[in-house]
Amino acid sequence: MKNPTRLVLSAAAALIVTGCTASPGEQGPTSSAEPDDTGSTSTPADGDDFEAAWLDDGRMFAIVTWGSSTCIPFVDEVSAEGQNVTVALTLSSDQQACTADFAPRASVGALPEGVDPTKDVEFLVTLDEITDDVDLDGNPALTGVPGEATDYEPSAGWFDDAGIVLLTWGSSGCPPVVESIDTQATGATVNFKTEDRACTMDMAPRATLIGLEGEVDDDADYTLTLVGDDLDATVDVLRG
Repeated sequence: MKNPTRLVLSAAAALIVTGCTASPGEQGPTSSAEPDDTGSTSTPADGDDFEAAWLDDGRMFAIVTWGSSTCIPFVDEVSAEGQNVTVALTLSSDQQACTADFAPRASVGALPEGVDPTKDVEFLVTLDEITDDVDLDGNPALTGVPGEATDYEPSAGWFDDAGIVLLTWGSSGCPPVVESIDTQATGATVNFKTEDRACTMDMAPRATLIGLEGEVDDDADYTLTLVGDDLDATVDVLRG
């Protein structure tokens, strides 16, 4: 893997339920949280570049885009023809004025029934006037079946050599806030702030972008250890 840069951003996520049963697809985008004080974001060479990651054992995916951290695109429509998946991203018409920063944002959706996550997938992603092809390698270890219900367990997937999308489930009004990250060669401990907050009583997908620094062993399995804010778990990072 390339020498990674530091990136921490809790990002909103919205779930599209095309072919997905018993999932909270009626939820709108969750609110976003600011990066912690120790984090910084690196900008890609081209702001039109999109990235993708596997989530939920292959039942779901994330598309990472760049733009204002307070205006998170959500997955509006998903369709598939074989292993070609078309994703339309949009911004909510009632969102607040967008900040002028330039940060990565994760939009989470469910793969349509019939797509095989063990084989390569090509996403055709549209956001505003931008259209981009995003290739995601198949992963033979994925056993989730697109179209089946999620198990609501946390999951994570690589979207580049230094970046991970972490998916957790809970109140859309209380997205996780990263406090610190301890990075090792084959894993990282992610500490979340535990705060008393007034949270909505829904069950929604929340995407958190995790950036790593230091040496990462790209030949070994990689694990995130989540600590704090009732998120305690160990999560294997999915490759794609």
